[in-house]
Amino acid sequence: MFISGAGNMTTQSADIIVVGGGLAGFSAAITAAEAGLKTILIEQGVEERYLCNSRICIGVLQVALLDMRSSTETLAKAIDDSTRRYVDPALRDKFASEAAPSFRWLATQGIRTINAGTQTHNLVTLAPPVPRQPGLHWQGRAGDVMLGQLVAKLKALGGTLTRGMQARELIMADGHCAGVTAVSGNETHRFESRAVVLADGGFQANTDLLKRFISKHPERLLQRNAKSGRGSGLMMAKAVGAKLTDMECFYGHIQSRDAMDNPELWPYPTMDFPVGAGIAVDQSGKRFADEGLGGVAMANAIARLDDPSGAVAIFDQNIWELSGKTYVMSANPFVKVAGGTIYKADTIEALAQAAGLPVDATASTVAGYNRALTDKTLPQQTPRRTDDYVHAWGSAPVPIVKAPFYAVPLCAGITYTMGGLKVDPQARVQHQNGGPIEGLYAAGGTIGGLEGGPYTGYTGGLAKALVWGRIAGGDAARLVKGS
Repeated sequence: MFISGAGNMTTQSADIIVVGGGLAGFSAAITAAEAGLKTILIEQGVEERYLCNSRICIGVLQVALLDMRSSTETLAKAIDDSTRRYVDPALRDKFASEAAPSFRWLATQGIRTINAGTQTHNLVTLAPPVPRQPGLHWQGRAGDVMLGQLVAKLKALGGTLTRGMQARELIMADGHCAGVTAVSGNETHRFESRAVVLADGGFQANTDLLKRFISKHPERLLQRNAKSGRGSGLMMAKAVGAKLTDMECFYGHIQSRDAMDNPELWPYPTMDFPVGAGIAVDQSGKRFADEGLGGVAMANAIARLDDPSGAVAIFDQNIWELSGKTYVMSANPFVKVAGGTIYKADTIEALAQAAGLPVDATASTVAGYNRALTDKTLPQQTPRRTDDYVHAWGSAPVPIVKAPFYAVPLCAGITYTMGGLKVDPQARVQHQNGGPIEGLYAAGGTIGGLEGGPYTGYTGGLAKALVWGRIAGGDAARLVKGS
């Protein structure tokens, strides 16, 4: 590695530059370093334990809610089922075929995992697990421990982690990506390389991009994330002609509206299951989306409302005692324990009045929902209510008939954006005019096309980071060695 400096400009060179110090970035950097290449990873965070989604995650390693070690055929079908065949078959098959080898590779890096238990479908989770209590508790747990170990591994292989670097612009030479510039304080840094991997996450913390693609009012969405994903890699690549995928979907959950001001109410508990079994209405007292598609889809639907802070969940005692107690850190009792607002009344009319909803319209909506359940006409409702597709994070519809009745004000919690740079099965970023941009790769939340679509299909954030980080680092290494 060569380093030079003149005034406020420094230049460093390596074989491969990786932008972003989460799981995707380290997977790419370590894979390249294992191939014997000089690798520099630049990260915008300054602190040794800088925040990113990989560090604060709960740590479940899964593909479309299945064990990553499942067969290629099983995982490919799960991806198809979750996204309703939205994912390109070539990307789907690559993701599915590399999942199990990537899981085994992660274990060789010294990363420990455990089975999380029946409430998370016995999926594998990073160890030590985060405590099962409301609020964010990441220190010394799951992703925090994982990143510490990956930092040590990269350094042991001769790679370099440079913190406090804000990537600004890709360096292009004759159509080939030849590095990236970054700033740190008043200094500009030029990182020259033969390949670049963009792995700096989604654009969930960039309100301008959120307003452009996700919601009219991004300030009314809960930032259910580390607030570090600003879409820098996405915009740098777009500036050199990269193609974007569909951009309007995100992974997240339905949260108590009080989570906007109360950190004990996020990332858990969520309101996914009570909403999935009951209904959600807007400020007109009417349903606005298909609750049967699950919490991720409903969080997106709330974000698209003219007023994303105006949604309210409505359900009854049966739902509160059954679906309300589903999943770890369940809505019942943890929303109340953590200080979330819950309205309770013996009639729907009194409930609507307490929650500030139109009484007649709300009562009519509940009655219509109950009648459609009895008549088996849910799919004919407007908006449609799915009754033949219950996502693993959804609930079967239940009539709202047993007092007391409940209403909980809601908000959409956004964890990461699903849209991003279009890549091929080698993780090469595609040009808007067709074909790959030579030397430019992307992984993790920076890429799109593996999730989202009309049904907001979810296929797994950590798995996507791990698998596509390895794919990007491996193909970048082959490019460098072959050139």
